[in-house]
Amino acid sequence: MVSKAKVERQEEILIKPQWTSTNFTFKRSIDFTISFTLLLILSPILLLFCIIIPINSIGSPFFCQPRLGLNGKKFNVIKLRSMIVNAEKNGPQWASKKDPRVTKVGSFIRRTRIDEIPQLFNVLKGDMSLIGPRPEREYFYDEFEKFLPHFKSRLLVKPGLTGWAQVNGGYDVTPEEKLTLDLYYIQHRSLALDFKILLLTLVIIFTGNGAR
Repeated sequence: MVSKAKVERQEEILIKPQWTSTNFTFKRSIDFTISFTLLLILSPILLLFCIIIPINSIGSPFFCQPRLGLNGKKFNVIKLRSMIVNAEKNGPQWASKKDPRVTKVGSFIRRTRIDEIPQLFNVLKGDMSLIGPRPEREYFYDEFEKFLPHFKSRLLVKPGLTGWAQVNGGYDVTPEEKLTLDLYYIQHRSLALDFKILLLTLVIIFTGNGAR
């Protein structure tokens, strides 16, 4: 578990300004351009799985859920559905390794990150960035803040389609590990680090050795 002292030291670094308005403007222009281009290129794949998913598991091919973005602003994240319908009928659950709620097709699209394609619409709209901490629900922020001080520090930047925690962990990374990795990204964020994360994401997509 991440020690309280370590998190507090990390938090002290976070409050120091690191990016200029030019950095943010440039990153937003990159987000818009790449997300728009990828949506055009990947639209056939998106359409294909919109057909396959309902055949494999009855229900909508899409999954929408409220998440918290920059400064705690709520937005609806859009994904291709990788779990059975009503996967959380017993309440919010943290994803686990070999999660039994994941469908056969869902396992494939999670491993290759195809389930994330619809989030490009969130990036295009501006609710998300290509790179940043994974967007989480308000419920988990409230719960994790009880034993992980400053977990809400992840809201200091826009959530991302991919990020340092995503390429170094996976869907089943623990909250403690997620916090450490995300705080590292926030502390060291730069366009160079974003580019590195994009390259690592491509490796995951083409090798299938990514999300679990």
